[in-house]
Amino acid sequence: VPGDIDEVNALKLQVDQWKVPTGLEDPMSLGCPPSRPAKPRAVSPASLLKLWYRELEEPLIPHEFYEQCIAHYDSPEAAVAVVHALPRINRMVLCYLIRFLQVFVQPANVAVTKMDVSNLAMVMAPNCLRCQSDDPRVIFENTRKEMSFLRVLIQHLDTSFMEGVL
Repeated sequence: VPGDIDEVNALKLQVDQWKVPTGLEDPMSLGCPPSRPAKPRAVSPASLLKLWYRELEEPLIPHEFYEQCIAHYDSPEAAVAVVHALPRINRMVLCYLIRFLQVFVQPANVAVTKMDVSNLAMVMAPNCLRCQSDDPRVIFENTRKEMSFLRVLIQHLDTSFMEGVL
């Protein structure tokens, strides 16, 4: 469920001005039955987060690592090795994001949000990896690999060292 574009833009403006948004709804209301749909303000923070990653000048996983990610989309050891090879700031931000996503794939949260590891990987992969090809066939094939790469990280990356990091 995407956030209301006007709400997301309003939140973005607040954050860009270093203001902490207030009055947001509980995102766990996304798991509400259809008779009681989630309020738009509940999904806007997630849309804002995706927008922030998407608008980075260079993707979170830099272009020079893209081919390694695509090549190792199904190997936990190789995928984790790619993460450890990233520049420090990219590695720290990616690990923080993955740790955040790992919270959402806990069974109790999935039961409410209906966003399992595959869904989260599908939604977040385009915000972390950017295919530079103009060929639609390459883009299509790589999209599946990008999602698999992120899913492997959510499932296998040890992010315990991020505990307590703000």
